[in-house]
This record gives sequence, structure tokens and C-alpha cells, in this order.
Amino acid sequence: MADFIVGLTGGIGSGKTAVSDRFAALGVKVVDADVASRVVVEPGQPALKEIAAHFGEHIIGSDGGLDRAALRKIVFAEPQERTWLEQLTHPLINAYIRDELASAESDYAILAHPLLVETKQYRICSRVLAVDVPESLQIERTMARDGNDRAQVEAIIAAQATRAQRLAVADDVLVNDRDLNHIDAEVAKLHKHYQQLAQAAQQK
Repeated sequence: MADFIVGLTGGIGSGKTAVSDRFAALGVKVVDADVASRVVVEPGQPALKEIAAHFGEHIIGSDGGLDRAALRKIVFAEPQERTWLEQLTHPLINAYIRDELASAESDYAILAHPLLVETKQYRICSRVLAVDVPESLQIERTMARDGNDRAQVEAIIAAQATRAQRLAVADDVLVNDRDLNHIDAEVAKLHKHYQQLAQAAQQK
């Protein structure tokens, strides 16, 4: 596993991907829990068969893949179904994350995880970076991006850690309420800082 791991988190619509993409462009190994969550339920994976058996074949799209939008509606409406799904997929996701972090060759690695706080995965991180935006902006961005209605977006936000909970575990905060040039500048500063911290940690 990488010696120095920066946990990157933020609520839905906060712009985590825009931030992690910029770290990746600087040569940093980025392990994305959202990617992991898709990989473990790809066609041919045992988890997809279990999900279809539990929720019904209608949860499988015409391309043979998981209809994630249909599944999201079910699990956010019925908490017990979300619990069932998490118990199936979280161990698989965690194993994928560990394997990917182990292969990191950059000075430090980024673990991009929307549920970093909820899953307690921040405990394996050397440092936590929270991407923070006002909730009104989260709702506006997510509705525009995903075509969800306000009630659905608010339900997703309610199911995630609160801003206060994320900020309580964060060592660094990137306020993403401006343009992409602002993100570029902030990530460049953080990258230099994390390189210095990672190199110092290696010398201990």
C-alpha cells in the first residue's frame, strides 16, 4: 500500500471528480471508490448475479449491465435494501481499493471516496482533503448533471455524512464554489504540500 494516502471526499455535486482529475494529471495515482463500485458489479461478476436475484431481473439493463439509476431509486427509498446492498458490495470495493493503492508508484496516492467518513476509510489515510460547497450549490449541480428531481437529490444528501462531519475529519478543505481555474490553483498548491509531507514521512 502507498506509504502516504490522501483521502479525498465531498458530498454529491461537490466537484470531487474535477479535483481528482487534476491530481491524476499531475501524475498522482488516484484510486476512485466510485470506479471500484462499478467494477465489482460489472457483467460476469458474482455480485451482479446476486443483485439480480435479490431485486429482480428488471434491474439489469438491455446491455446486460446494472441499471444503476433504477437501483438507486430503490435503495434510497428503502433503507433496509441499501443495507443489504452495502453488505454485499463494500467488502468487494474495499478489496479493490487495497489492491489499487498497493500498486501506487507516485509520491503519494489519492483515495477519492464520497463515503470516506461513513465507511471509516479515512482511518487508512495519512491526510483528508474535503471538497466543500454550500448545499444549495450541491443540489443545483446534481439536478443539472443527473436530471434528478430536487427531492431525490435531497434524499441522497441526507443519506451521506453532513458537511460538519466531513469537515471534522478533514485536514485540508478546498472550497469549490468558483471556476475551474480556482481548482487548478488550489490543487497545484496542495500537490506540492502533499509531496513534501510524503517525502518527510519516508525519511522518518
